[in-house]
Amino acid sequence: MRTGLLAASLCMTSAAALAQGQPSAPPPCQEAVYDAFDFWLGTWDVTTPDGQPAGVNVISEVENGCLLLEEWKGVSGNTGQSYNFYDPGLKKWRQIWVSGGATIDYAGGLNDAGEMVLEGEISNRNGTTAPFRGAWTLREDGSVKQYFQQYDPETEEWNDWFTGIYTKRD
Repeated sequence: MRTGLLAASLCMTSAAALAQGQPSAPPPCQEAVYDAFDFWLGTWDVTTPDGQPAGVNVISEVENGCLLLEEWKGVSGNTGQSYNFYDPGLKKWRQIWVSGGATIDYAGGLNDAGEMVLEGEISNRNGTTAPFRGAWTLREDGSVKQYFQQYDPETEEWNDWFTGIYTKRD
């Protein structure tokens, strides 16, 4: 009985402190570094550089601004999702992409030109892996250019993997 009274008293004291406006911890992920990739937020029609439709991509902010969630649907029906977040341990932005064809894990940040540049590795479902990099560039007209490259160890060259032009839907 005594334990129950003590617990009830503590609950009432805590509730009273909250009601009196005791300061609470600030919400997470409010520093400017968490806004670095905000230019990619929105619902986008994606085309190839020559204007051919590639798909639709929805980038939304979740978890109180701590995470950007990507939901891709290609014109051929392929899909994929990614988690994009600032990793305070690495002090870098990371993207973890998952699709039926591959996973990609890479990290980086804004370069001097304001492009988000990430580098890491692609792991294909057939068991092969390769160095991989991507860049997202906000263009003057509000569109975003996404440019991916994969490294070929046989030729020791970076090969274009995908280029997408993102136009925001109204």
